[in-house]
Amino acid sequence: MSFQDKSLTCADCGATFTFSAEDQEFFQSKGYTNEPKRCPECRQARKAERYGGGYGAQRQMFPAVCAQCGKETEVPFQPRGDKPVYCSDCFRKVRDSR
Repeated sequence: MSFQDKSLTCADCGATFTFSAEDQEFFQSKGYTNEPKRCPECRQARKAERYGGGYGAQRQMFPAVCAQCGKETEVPFQPRGDKPVYCSDCFRKVRDSR
């Protein structure tokens, strides 16, 4: 199947961008049936919002006390109090014992 470059309009910023023949071929190889709705810049910005800034971005850490050894630690999620939270050393021990 032969693809040709298409001009599309971004749903977020309204800019016109090119959906290249190469990109169309890639989309087809992945089984995607819809054309992209966002330009590459808006797509990248949306990924950064969703995944916290992308590769290498600093994660927000939350203070916690290890339920196993009592050591103060930080974890990458907000502890709710209904489940035990472990420091990295105790977490490895608990995980490896399963």
